[in-house]
Amino acid sequence: MKRSPALLALLFFGAAALPAADAATRVAIRAGRLIDGKGDRPISPAIVLIEGDRIVAAGAAVTIPPDARVIDLGQATLLPGLIDMHDHLTAVPENLGYKGLGLSIPREALYGAANARKTLEAGFTSVRNVGASGFSDVALRDAIAAGDIPGPRMLVSGPPLGITGGHCDNNLLPSEFHFREGGVADGPWEARAKVREVVKYGADLIKICASGGVLSKGDQPGTPQYSPEEMKALIEEAHRLGRRVAAHAHGTQSIKEAIVAGVDSIEHASLIDEEGIRLARERGTFLVMDIYNDDYILEQGEKVGMLPESIEKEKALGKLQRENFQRAVRAGVRMAFGTDGGVYPHGQNAKQFAYMVQYGMTPMQAIQAATSNAAELAGWKDRVGTIEVGKLADVIAVASDPLADIRALENVGFVMKGGAVVKNEIPAPPPEATPRKRPS
Repeated sequence: MKRSPALLALLFFGAAALPAADAATRVAIRAGRLIDGKGDRPISPAIVLIEGDRIVAAGAAVTIPPDARVIDLGQATLLPGLIDMHDHLTAVPENLGYKGLGLSIPREALYGAANARKTLEAGFTSVRNVGASGFSDVALRDAIAAGDIPGPRMLVSGPPLGITGGHCDNNLLPSEFHFREGGVADGPWEARAKVREVVKYGADLIKICASGGVLSKGDQPGTPQYSPEEMKALIEEAHRLGRRVAAHAHGTQSIKEAIVAGVDSIEHASLIDEEGIRLARERGTFLVMDIYNDDYILEQGEKVGMLPESIEKEKALGKLQRENFQRAVRAGVRMAFGTDGGVYPHGQNAKQFAYMVQYGMTPMQAIQAATSNAAELAGWKDRVGTIEVGKLADVIAVASDPLADIRALENVGFVMKGGAVVKNEIPAPPPEATPRKRPS
């Protein structure tokens, strides 16, 4: 990210080095406490001072300039904008079975526009979109960045890469259609070429399918798909082109092979074993484990048209994934928040926090997984993930304390993205009563 001279001055000398900002761009947010995404304890009381789209001061003893516009959120809790590192904004649950065969790429993009708003208003100001047809996620990212539609900041992969007939292919049509998805690539050199192709058309990262999956026809989650040779080639090519790689990997063998090949994150990691946990910890590989959506698939999957075999696969997998999440947390593996949005209705991302706490994280660890940890995996540590001087002013607030009840994050009442207020449904505190004079 290019830094302006003013921002460099801010980073090296503090807020006092900045020239005076126009009063219209100076905002102070006042609240009961601040969870800044980096510390282990909240700051109370809390003031965040913003100029333009950047944070220039944050803490308990910040002086509010007389010309600043004050947003008083009373006893609410401020947090950095949340980050979902495994999302599919252009997908909806109803299209994950045969109904999806009738879905055009333009329609998929329009689903994305609606879901982007829901996700942003739920407090997720950044997402990593790991798989979409026809580069519809690239179009969505660019429309949001241009200000045409509201939505979170996006990192996008375009079509996910996988083998013929694998999880990242479409196996719903009979052979006479001769159809295969746009990300299918077999063999090391074809895989390298496919990496170059998706980068050419706008991908920020590469998503690969190392194993079978749940919501695909005719494969099993634990079955290896991409070979170690193929993964090594495409990961090397992606890294040469400055792109990180996320590997869909449920299976024990595929998880370990992807880590050894140099992948940046393992998605799902359902059947990870002790050796896989050790490899992830030693190599600093992030795990992104979607441990909420099992409930939605089992409760609603049949109603929305998911394949019966997908529901059976989830029955066999969900409990094991949650238990292995707990083992990975205890082992100290780096974890980033990711939900597989699109498997469940968008805007419900924060429901996963309660499961992360139930299966071993402290509330602060769960919050950091969705803020500073996620920003590190995204390669965006210099811009989002914490509330501190120089970062983009992505700030959310909830009415109560999420460290006391993590479910508070399911009801985000205030959202600011880049200094612009997107949503404010937290009631203003009552004005302070004026003391009555005693009669003389």
